[in-house]
Amino acid sequence: MNKFVDVAKKSIFNITPYVPGKPIEEVEREYKIKNIVKLASNENPLGPSKFALNILKKKLKNINLYPDSSAYYLKKSLSKYLKVSKDMLVFGNGSNELEQLIVEIFVNPGEEVLFSELSFVVYPIVTHIAGGIPVQVPHKNFKHDIDGFISRLSNKTKLVFLCNPNNPTGTILTKDEFEKFMRNVNSRTIVVLDEAYFEYVRCKDCPDGIKYLKTYSNLIVLRTFSKIYGLAGLRIGYGVADKDIVDLIERVRPPFNVNMLAQYAAEAALKDKTHINKTLKTNEQGKIFLYKELKKLNIDFIKTYANFIFVKFNSDSKSIFEKLLRKGVIIRPFGGNFARITIGKLKDNIKLIKALKNVVKYQMPAVN
Repeated sequence: MNKFVDVAKKSIFNITPYVPGKPIEEVEREYKIKNIVKLASNENPLGPSKFALNILKKKLKNINLYPDSSAYYLKKSLSKYLKVSKDMLVFGNGSNELEQLIVEIFVNPGEEVLFSELSFVVYPIVTHIAGGIPVQVPHKNFKHDIDGFISRLSNKTKLVFLCNPNNPTGTILTKDEFEKFMRNVNSRTIVVLDEAYFEYVRCKDCPDGIKYLKTYSNLIVLRTFSKIYGLAGLRIGYGVADKDIVDLIERVRPPFNVNMLAQYAAEAALKDKTHINKTLKTNEQGKIFLYKELKKLNIDFIKTYANFIFVKFNSDSKSIFEKLLRKGVIIRPFGGNFARITIGKLKDNIKLIKALKNVVKYQMPAVN
């Protein structure tokens, strides 16, 4: 037992620490193999924009200086890009930091935070840190069950997380579903729409959270530069919300939370439409290839709107994960037979399928 159990906040002991995707370097050390393919953390397989890399080279000499804590130039560029006012923007050390700050601002001990039982694992962690009560709403066919969410709303509900597209399933809330929920939620309940994978969506029926901000002042939209922009290692995300909510976040946001290089790289990445289009094309082609090959292997999967695929094996996913590691492929196991696989470049996807053919030898026919 931890010797500080009687000193720390009691809610902390309800937390299961976040386990990130296994790093390439760790697999190389552990298994003494090279040319590892990491398909575990939904990173952009093409890497960052050349625009971002060029500005990073120029600005490295300035890392002895503190960053601009207000992110003035990035805020100016992003404001123009999104067509929102600058006072509606706030930046975080990844959108994870903003999730924690938001919960700490709004959730008092004993108040409830709603999220899907099959969604981003950080939501219950930040809830427990604040001493809130996490309420997991059962999913419906691997999607958010909006009627289920509405039925769980109460005077104790202080905040709701909606992940769209949802991580790890890749499913989406439709405009009708989102609008139905917003009509039913109390205007004093904060709704966080986590759109980390929004840029990958190719569906007109998926809501763009930013377009609803004028209608719902209790809505916060979170996005990130970690995914399609390929800047996961620099840790920079942002929130868009009513200026009064942004004011509250700014009161608790740590100074210099977003480093100088992240700010410069993010601003440059916004301008590189060629890189974004190439990333989207790679993702769509990879999706088609993997759908076809997974069906041949009789591996069941959920069709995705993001850059990853949620699959179901006929045996424990942790065992398959371990076997794939030995073949130089990293995926992300979840509970039971489920796993999440990032869509990579063609050569990465081919290596994955070859490895799966050796590992998943007795897969029963898929149900889809």
